[in-house]
Amino acid sequence: MAPSTTRRPSWRTVTPLLAVAALGLAGCSNSQESSDVKGTTPPVFTSSPAPAGFTTGHGGEQGLTTPPTESVSAQLKDSNGKLVGTATIGKVGDHLQITVEAHGLTPGFHGLHFHQQGKCEPNSVAPTGGNPGDFLSAGGHLQVGAQAHPAAGDLTSLQVRSDGNANLVTTTSTVSLEDVKGKALIIHSSADNFGNIPSRYSQPGGTTGPDADTLATGDAGTRVACGVVS
Repeated sequence: MAPSTTRRPSWRTVTPLLAVAALGLAGCSNSQESSDVKGTTPPVFTSSPAPAGFTTGHGGEQGLTTPPTESVSAQLKDSNGKLVGTATIGKVGDHLQITVEAHGLTPGFHGLHFHQQGKCEPNSVAPTGGNPGDFLSAGGHLQVGAQAHPAAGDLTSLQVRSDGNANLVTTTSTVSLEDVKGKALIIHSSADNFGNIPSRYSQPGGTTGPDADTLATGDAGTRVACGVVS
């Protein structure tokens, strides 16, 4: 019988073929190929999973998505009683998350604070006396414990766009949900400097740094909107 001409492939031949196949499978792990065609989704690289509670949100922005365990809210109205914004205050772990949406305000930065009293009376007189003004019934900035400057109730300033609208999500650990329930949340007319006046700026009488008005209000100006947290 004539010897068979069929030969088994040697390991020297099989090994490169297996390597090429494995490489091809690895290259196909992404289900999409990059493309210059408009509207085509590019390939997405994925590695280790994100930490718990951390996700990719709208527009590719990343952020915490842990829902509040308890929340309260406030309807923010101007001195004419017109609704100009809403605020939601939620407890997330050991801190509060405050979400504010506002409209019809002057563009720029506006101070945002919790105040001592849950009263939003326009053209009122401050609890300590003084001239009438909008929402002075709410008293001063909310103080908790020994923290004085900035006050515990001071929050990130609200930035209003050129169209008069504003959206803000900020957090604080200086007050609790129980601290702010029944208190007023106020939007001011100007930005808050949080008493951050360099000592080189002199004041009348030869003193330097922030004066009494700055320490009391952060020079945030008048009160343009107020809402009681409930």
